[in-house]
Amino acid sequence: QVQLVESGGGLVQAGGSLRLSCAASGRTFSRNAMGWFRQAPGKERDFVAAINWSGGHTYYADSVKGRFAISRDNAKNTVYLQMNSLKPEDTAVYYCAAAGLAGIATVRGEYGYWGQGTQVTVSS
Repeated sequence: QVQLVESGGGLVQAGGSLRLSCAASGRTFSRNAMGWFRQAPGKERDFVAAINWSGGHTYYADSVKGRFAISRDNAKNTVYLQMNSLKPEDTAVYYCAAAGLAGIATVRGEYGYWGQGTQVTVSS
């Protein structure tokens, strides 16, 4: 059974940092692009960041560029999202996803595997 399990969410003050992890099991995703999305209450699930299969290329939503960093460790089948300078508007459930291609994927439909999400709450 393929699973993506996110961890590292929590409550943090504005300006603080969190590091999310997403551990995959059931199969390797070392040849797949990976990404992070987020969904705030009453809103659509939006793209946050993506990384290609090797980790050599990354892409970010404008709203998090310069503050968030996506990375991966293929030996551990894990992808990370380092979030710095957090703002209250970053509050959302964050989802990890694995795409069906190797390059950068920014569209929800390109992702076939999803985790259950981890809550990130940023207080002002």
